[in-house]
Amino acid sequence: MSYKKFRTFNKMDIKGTAVPVVNGDVTKALRILKKKIINDGLFQELKEREFYESKGTKERKAKAAATRRFKKKLEKRKQEFNY
Repeated sequence: MSYKKFRTFNKMDIKGTAVPVVNGDVTKALRILKKKIINDGLFQELKEREFYESKGTKERKAKAAATRRFKKKLEKRKQEFNY
């Protein structure tokens, strides 16, 4: 019996986020993987799930974020129209 010692890299075999290592350059692959994970929002989700947060706290944070966005938009409009 012959077993395949090394598995080839096929896109069909991969599920989830994966990065191929080309020519043994692991550092480059790690950088690419980190960028992919940040763009997917996985780090942000892990940060949010680190500690339990009650429903009320989540609502207060969301409201505060909305207020900050609104104020930022308002300031941008004031700058735009020289108000």
